[in-house]
Amino acid sequence: MGPKQFLLTADLIKSYMTPRTEDAHKGTTGHLLVVAGSTGKTGAAAMTAVSAMRAGAGLVTLGIAESLNPIIETQVLEVMTAPLPECRYGILADSAIDDITKLAGAKNCLAIGPGIGQTKETRSLVKQIISQINTPIVIDADGLNSIAGQTQLLKKRKAPAVLTPHPGEMARLVETSAAVVQHNRLACARDFARNFGVHVVLKGARTVIAHPDGRVFINPTGNPGMASGGMGDVLTGVLAGFITQGLTPQDAAHAAVYLHGAAADTLAQTVGPIGYLAGEVMNAIPREIKKLLRN
Repeated sequence: MGPKQFLLTADLIKSYMTPRTEDAHKGTTGHLLVVAGSTGKTGAAAMTAVSAMRAGAGLVTLGIAESLNPIIETQVLEVMTAPLPECRYGILADSAIDDITKLAGAKNCLAIGPGIGQTKETRSLVKQIISQINTPIVIDADGLNSIAGQTQLLKKRKAPAVLTPHPGEMARLVETSAAVVQHNRLACARDFARNFGVHVVLKGARTVIAHPDGRVFINPTGNPGMASGGMGDVLTGVLAGFITQGLTPQDAAHAAVYLHGAAADTLAQTVGPIGYLAGEVMNAIPREIKKLLRN
């Protein structure tokens, strides 16, 4: 039996990056659907959507509660928006499932969760999306919290799923404490990935990426300056953006985590060890891709 634990390297990530053909256009570089945001958290939705474009996605449509649509349209220029049914101001209704199903039909990937909230209606909507929509999916933040205690829903999926929990969200998924997760990061991520047939990105210092086949990859990039709001939203967008362009969920997870941390490392050296923002990491992603391809 071969090794099961690996370290991500620049050479490995570079091997995933296929140069675009000269005749590439937005119709050939994928279309992502993001379902995110709620009252007070439109920034999470905006950063997720724009981060996917920073990673190279050709088109991104952001689905958000209809009353928030005028707000989000002032935050994102290159992203299309889709106002969705809400149960009250800024909160998605579970009846939005029909609109989301139609929107997802022609998309290459679906990202759900950042800033979406945890109301009863929203949790119901998330569970319907996960169990009914067979588009490759990236689940983050409140998307993960919505299925805590009901993770069996993941086994109903016919398309790949990538979960991006921080230790607290992972603890809720496996019904334990964050301290226990942190003490057993490799085993926790690996067991969950195997048991549910999903890819798990367990965030934190030396992020762990586990796959259904039992392999685990450890990321060497990143630094303590990333302990700041919005970093996870950027990672979700970059990861979904890579899947949208045709990378496998496994390769997309590796590339997104590595480049996300590398962008932060560059900012730590140029801006300072703390105080740089998630939006700056987002905007640095293209430079990190360029740097990777030149080496």
